[in-house]
Amino acid sequence: MTSTDVRKDAEDSGPSGYAAARLRLLTEGARSGPPRRAALAELTDEWLTGLFTAASEGLQGLRGVSLVAVGGYGRGELSPRSDLDLLLLHDGSDSAAVAALADRLWYPVWDLGLALDHSVRTQSEARKVSGEDLKVQLGLLDARHLAGDLGLTAGLRTAVLADWRNQAPKRLPELQELCAERAERQGELQYLLEPDLKEARGGLRDATALRAVAASWLADAPREGLTDARRRLLDVRDALHLTTGRATDRLALQEQDQVAAELGLLDADTLLRQVYEAARVVSYASDVTWREVGRVLRSRAVRPRLRAMLGGGKPVAERSPLAEGVVEQDGEVVLARAARPDRDPVLPLRAAAAAAQAGLPLSLHAVRRMAAAARPLPTPWPAEAREQLVTLLGSGSPTIEVWEALEAEGLITHFLPDWERVRCRPQRNAVHIWTVDRHLIETAVRASEFTRRVSRPDLLLVSALLHDIGKGWPGDHSVAGEIIAKDVAARIGFDRADVAVLATLVRHHLLLVDTATRRDLEDPATVRSVAEAVGTQSTLELLHALTESDALATGPAAWSTWRGSLVADLVKRVAAVLAGDAPEEPEAAAPTAEQERLAIEAFRTGGPVLSLRAQTEAPADASPEESPSPDAGEPEPLGVELLIAVPDQPGVLPAVAGVLAMHRLTVRTAELRALDLPDGVEGAVLLLDWRVAAEYGSLPQAARLRADLVRALDGSLDIAGRLAERDAAYPRRRGVVAPPARVTVHPAASRQATVIEVRAQDAPGLLHRIGRALEEAGVRVRSMHVSTLGSNAVDAFYVTSRKGAPLPGDEASTVARKLEEMIRAS
Repeated sequence: MTSTDVRKDAEDSGPSGYAAARLRLLTEGARSGPPRRAALAELTDEWLTGLFTAASEGLQGLRGVSLVAVGGYGRGELSPRSDLDLLLLHDGSDSAAVAALADRLWYPVWDLGLALDHSVRTQSEARKVSGEDLKVQLGLLDARHLAGDLGLTAGLRTAVLADWRNQAPKRLPELQELCAERAERQGELQYLLEPDLKEARGGLRDATALRAVAASWLADAPREGLTDARRRLLDVRDALHLTTGRATDRLALQEQDQVAAELGLLDADTLLRQVYEAARVVSYASDVTWREVGRVLRSRAVRPRLRAMLGGGKPVAERSPLAEGVVEQDGEVVLARAARPDRDPVLPLRAAAAAAQAGLPLSLHAVRRMAAAARPLPTPWPAEAREQLVTLLGSGSPTIEVWEALEAEGLITHFLPDWERVRCRPQRNAVHIWTVDRHLIETAVRASEFTRRVSRPDLLLVSALLHDIGKGWPGDHSVAGEIIAKDVAARIGFDRADVAVLATLVRHHLLLVDTATRRDLEDPATVRSVAEAVGTQSTLELLHALTESDALATGPAAWSTWRGSLVADLVKRVAAVLAGDAPEEPEAAAPTAEQERLAIEAFRTGGPVLSLRAQTEAPADASPEESPSPDAGEPEPLGVELLIAVPDQPGVLPAVAGVLAMHRLTVRTAELRALDLPDGVEGAVLLLDWRVAAEYGSLPQAARLRADLVRALDGSLDIAGRLAERDAAYPRRRGVVAPPARVTVHPAASRQATVIEVRAQDAPGLLHRIGRALEEAGVRVRSMHVSTLGSNAVDAFYVTSRKGAPLPGDEASTVARKLEEMIRAS
């Protein structure tokens, strides 16, 4: 649709002509992005101008009135479902005629179903409201004349801009606070899986705020890349409006593939990465701009006093040396006057390390100057460059802001080209709260807290930076990451032995937590396999610290004192093996007094016996040194410990799991083992030691659980039917499309049993269905280790034949395949 077509269609100022032209414009595939937004604004301008002219003709003598577009419409940025922000401005001479004109303007807009944000004011009223309401003032900064008295509109624009500039020292801190509150409420656009393109930090609201700061003449935003970033976010919002047919700014998961297709992108991940890159540009520009606003306002506040003290002379900014070629000036890190970035390739790392150590931001001018003159470092890096990188990584939380400044100007990929593949890469895992690159920096920040725990803190910090670097490549990221880590470590100057350690750390960064939470630590084969993979005590020490740093940097669901205690237990056992103390074959653990009491009572009554008690994540047998100190706050609650003793019989696992699912109890951890009775008592009892929590509401009474368990074991309670009825009554909401379940056999993980591991999306009744499938397969669960990580269930089952022997390889594979098919079909 050409401009001529727009004018021709708009000649009919009635709703039908505009509606048809609008529909044709939005469904036209040849035009998108800024041209379509401008054409839609032009079409709407023509229509509203026609409405205004027609309405005014019926009101004889009406003067001193104009129609003004404000906000996004004032900027000419109309998305398919944008509101029309309109102001009917008048001089106050004929209020009745203005009210009649307003009705003739607003009703046709409403009749078309368009969202309308409207107001009717005089210039003085508009200025008064804008002085009281910051959002109104921001909208008026983009006021644009549509129809009527042009002088009236021009007068308002001049007055509003003058007010804004005069009030900037007061209004800009208010605007900054408004942006901060919104960021706290909506989160950061560059990390969210379902971001709000407008309200989240780094979104369109922040881009508009930067325009307002520039209009104040007090400070200006870095302009490089900002226009493109803003355009990209607007393009995504346009596509979102078209695919959903709604005025929404939230990029929901279920819409992302369609939005990507509308924009001609490969897939939803490509879409998110582009959104994240744009948001990062806006966020960085915001950080720099608000820092400059603060500097200017502080300078204005102290300048009168300094002038009086110095006799009216201009004060000279104080410069304090930080490192060679690097100084602090006015709260920022800048380059010394004698610095030569074109001759000093280590200078960017030295400046970054100095800034992070001092807890100061890098000056935008300094970063851009270094980026423009940056020379490649020799291979391998000189020792100073490697030391400065380690210093930067070990500086704690200030590392993040400094790293982002380097990345904004391309210096990170200049030093570490492999970084490009993980930059802004989304992680479609509910456990992760960061993109891959930010997670790596967060891990280094966490690792900086553990540098006193290890003998080689440099290897810990670099392994933290590189542990997920393989996520930019296909296949197992740990395997790919090992190869990349070898190359990077050699390039930055580590010797052959250190390169091997870093490669081992990256390859096995998930080994400890996976083994501790999914394997039987009493089994010598488990401990030996970890010892063989790790190799040395010093590597084990580093891997332990890296494991905790990685988990803490992942998100709240990835680490707890319970997981920490399991990992610590495994590390202790592996350390003993590496020291030459081979683990002995396990003996049956002696039952506690309570477990023995429950077992005897279960054997005597012939039915299940259970107990419920509050439980924290500190292990019951923790030594005083391991227990949380009084100053550490309350221990983390894990829910309730549920101990169940049942005479050994088939069907116990699915029965117990099904009853808990019926009562909406979430299983956080679960263990099952056979318990030998005391001397003189013949028979065996199964002991189940589970930690559970109510999905919502309060826990059921133990008596109710026992009654339902009795019925489940004797077959009179149809658990599967009850769960199916509940699922039908409360259908699950749409959300993340989970990857398919995966069931694997680990034949070398134990000598006493076959280990079958299940990884699946956690869901009510999942453990019940798994237990029932194992029963139907004719295998016996010797022990099990169940854990959940966010929405993911990772369960390891040590199974044997009915005679107590490990399963033959082909039989184990058959059981695993059938189990996988059952989970995927349910």
